[in-house]
Amino acid sequence: MDYRMYIAERLPVEGVGKEEIAESISVPPDLSLGDYALPCFKFAKLLHRSPAAIAEELAASFPADGVIAGATAVNGYLNFRIDRGGLVRETVGRILREREGYGSSEVGAGKTVCIDYSSVNIAKPFHIGHLSTTVLGGALYRIYKFLGYTAVGINHLGDYGTQFGKLIAAYKRWGDRETVQRGGIHAINDLYVRFNEEADEEMEKEAREYFRLIESGDKEANAIFNWFKELTLEYVKGIYDVLGVTFDSYASESFYIDKMGPVIGELREKGLLTESRGAQIVDLEAYGMPPFIVLRSDGASLYATRDLTAAFYRKQTYDFDKCLYVVAYQQNLHFRQLFKVVELMGKDWAKDLVHVAYGMVSLEDGAMATRKGRVVWLEDVIRRCVEKAQAVLAEKNPDLPDKEEVAKQVGVGAVIFGALYNSKIKDIVFSYEKALNFDGETSVYVQYTCARAASVLARARAEGLSWTGEALPPCEEEFELAKRLADFPSVVLSAAENYEPSYIARYLVDAAQRFNKFYIGCKILSAEPDVRLSRLSLTEAALVTLKNGLALLGIGVPEKM
Repeated sequence: MDYRMYIAERLPVEGVGKEEIAESISVPPDLSLGDYALPCFKFAKLLHRSPAAIAEELAASFPADGVIAGATAVNGYLNFRIDRGGLVRETVGRILREREGYGSSEVGAGKTVCIDYSSVNIAKPFHIGHLSTTVLGGALYRIYKFLGYTAVGINHLGDYGTQFGKLIAAYKRWGDRETVQRGGIHAINDLYVRFNEEADEEMEKEAREYFRLIESGDKEANAIFNWFKELTLEYVKGIYDVLGVTFDSYASESFYIDKMGPVIGELREKGLLTESRGAQIVDLEAYGMPPFIVLRSDGASLYATRDLTAAFYRKQTYDFDKCLYVVAYQQNLHFRQLFKVVELMGKDWAKDLVHVAYGMVSLEDGAMATRKGRVVWLEDVIRRCVEKAQAVLAEKNPDLPDKEEVAKQVGVGAVIFGALYNSKIKDIVFSYEKALNFDGETSVYVQYTCARAASVLARARAEGLSWTGEALPPCEEEFELAKRLADFPSVVLSAAENYEPSYIARYLVDAAQRFNKFYIGCKILSAEPDVRLSRLSLTEAALVTLKNGLALLGIGVPEKM
C-alpha cells in the first residue's frame, strides 16, 4: 500500500493537490513521533494561518480507521501512526492471496516496451564486460512483463563489418572445420586474435575482399560465415539459459541493410543530409554534437545508419511506447545523436527512445577483453562462482541434498546479483568472496533467508499445522517486517520507472534483514497457538515476497541450504 497517497487522499488541504501532499510526506527521523509526517509550513502562505494551527486543524479532522490509527500535531508537523494490526492483516492477507502475483500490476496493460540488450558480436565470446547489459536487460524484461507490459527482448546481433572478412581470411589460412567445430566460438576467436597479431597490408586487403564477397552473396564466403553464426548462437544461448535470459528477436545488423533506403531517402527529402568530405551527414553542431555520419565517402553505411533504421523498423513493427537501449555509458554520445536525428525527422516518438546506460564490470584479479586476447570469459566467471559455492556449501552443510543444483543456483545468483546490486551507472569490481558471503548484502544472504523461512514452514506442516492471513496485534519486529513487505509493489514500479533493478536487489537485502530480526526476536513454532499461526502467516508472506523479487532478477531459490 502507498501510505503517503492513502494519507493525502484523506487530507482536505484547500488548493493543494493530493500528489503534492503525498510528495511532502516523509518518514520522521524520530519514529517515536510517528511513522509518517507532513510539514505544514509550505501551506501557511496559501491558507493564511500558522503551520501549527494548520497541523492542529488537520489532526482534529483526520479520520482514524483500520489503516491509520490517528494523527497528532507537533510544532507545525502532522504526524501519523499506522494501525499496526491493520497493516499486518492487510499486507499478509494480500500476499497470501496473490502469491506469485504479489507486486505485479496492470499498469502496463496495452503498452509495449522494446528492450535492446546483450547484443553480441558474431564469433566473439562473452567476456565479463557483457555481464551488465545481459542481466540488467533481462531483469528489466521480467519487471516490465510483471507490470503488464508487452515486453520485446531484442538481441541486436553484430554481424556486419570488415572484421568478418578477417575471420574468413584467418580461417582459410590457418583453420580447419574439425578444429573449429570442436573448439566452437573460442577457436574462431583464436583465429581472429592471430589475424590481428600477424596482419600485414596484403592480409588486410584479403580481409576486405572476403567481406565484399559476403556482401555480394558469394556462396562459399556466406557458407563459412553462416556456420560461424550458428556456432555463436549455440554458444550464447547456452549462457543465456544459465542466466535465465530470453529474447523475442535476434534481428542482426545485416537484417537492416535492405531497409536503410527509405530512411536515408526521408533524411534527404527533409533536407537533413549534407555532404562533408564526400560523406553524407546530419549536421548536429547546433546541438553541441559532432555530425551523425549516415554514409561514408565510398557510399558504405555505418553502425549508426543501421541503428537508425532499426529504430524505425521497431516502431513500425511493434508500435512501442518505449524503446530501451541497455548499452554502456561509453555510447552516450551515439545515442544522443541517434535520438536527436529521429527528433529532427519530426517523429514524436523520439521522446520514447531511452538509453539505459550502465557502468563497466571488472574483476579484482583480471583484465578486460582486448584484441590481443587478454580476456576474462564470462563462462569462466560463472563456473568459478559455482565451484566456490560448492565449496562453501560443503563446509556449511555437508549433508545437503542436491548439492550440485543448489550450488548452481547460488553461484549463478551471486554473479547476477553482484552486477545488479549497485546503481546501474556505477563501475563494478566483481569479487567472488563478497558475492558468496552468507552474511553480506548478497543474493546468498537472501537465498539463505528464504531457505530458513521454508524450513520453519516445512516443520510446521510436518506438525499438521495450517494458517491463514489473519494476524494478532504485532510486536515491533513483526510490524517492521510487514511494513517492508507492503512496500514491494511500489519498489517494483519504481524499478521500472527508473530502469533500476538495483532498487529490487537492495529491497530484498533489507527485507531479508528484517525477517531475520523477526526470526531471532520472536518465537514462531514455540509461540502460543494463536500467535504461532499468525507468525507462520507472516513467515510465508515474507518467503513469497523474497522469492518474487529474486525471480524478477533471474535468481532461483533453493529449498534448503
